[in-house]
Amino acid sequence: MNFLQKLRQRLSLQTDISSRLHRIQESLGRVEARQTRSTFEGDITDAEFRVFSQWGEDGIIQALVDAIKPARRIFVEFGVQDYRESNTRFLLIHNNWSGLVIDGGQSNIEFIRHDPIYWQYNLKAECQFITRENINEILLRSGISGEIGLLSIDIDGNDYWVWQAITAIRPAIVVTEYNARFGADRALSTPYAPDFVRSNAHYSGIYYGASLKAMNLLAEQKGYSLVGCNSAGNNAFFVRKDFMVQPLREKTVADAFVPSTFREARSRDGNLSFLTADEEKELLASMDLVDISEKTTSARF
Repeated sequence: MNFLQKLRQRLSLQTDISSRLHRIQESLGRVEARQTRSTFEGDITDAEFRVFSQWGEDGIIQALVDAIKPARRIFVEFGVQDYRESNTRFLLIHNNWSGLVIDGGQSNIEFIRHDPIYWQYNLKAECQFITRENINEILLRSGISGEIGLLSIDIDGNDYWVWQAITAIRPAIVVTEYNARFGADRALSTPYAPDFVRSNAHYSGIYYGASLKAMNLLAEQKGYSLVGCNSAGNNAFFVRKDFMVQPLREKTVADAFVPSTFREARSRDGNLSFLTADEEKELLASMDLVDISEKTTSARF
């Protein structure tokens, strides 16, 4: 056997192992989903489990979907990178939903399009840098409009402004990232910039997004109830008011807010700096923010 044949054999073995591990993940997720279905009493943090999500979002989404049973089993998720870690992959595989995923990196989209899930399931992947000016056009051009089951927003920057702009779809469930470093008391967001990139906005990487209170004010304007946040303190979950059923309960920002449990601030040379919460707050104190409740563009944290 020559070198090339050995290399092909090794790659084939690695692919087979990866496929088997993937199926084990799915199987464990199905077990967790059945357990959650029988025990869920309304507190979404009790429903957390992770299959493909970064934290416990897979379990929370399963609990919400089981509770409200949206008629249109369609999702939209943007900011997915290569989609191996995402909020909707388990929903696609386990619940056989269809959906649209969007990312600004062409290599990420090519990876998704060559992933077996792209032909095994009804998934569409689009390469777009999302702004509030283009989001509705992207959705409509992709054939997504009106009622859908779930929208997941995680673009590390203009999350508030993009959700505010969305009119093409009416999701039953919305999952949005929030920046817990802004605290629970003020409705703050980074100013809108069409070309906002988190890593370029500030070397620390912690200047991005909006506070939970800002997201909740927008949710209320759009007709949604806050039902909780994940235990990692970075994602908030909203359910449209006409879908609010038992055992779901609306929460205030004060009750739902969870401080972030991870430290991701970077130093000027790009290394993790492991700042404390007070040090992060001091770093953000001089940066421009928008106070959503006062419509003030020169707010300070």
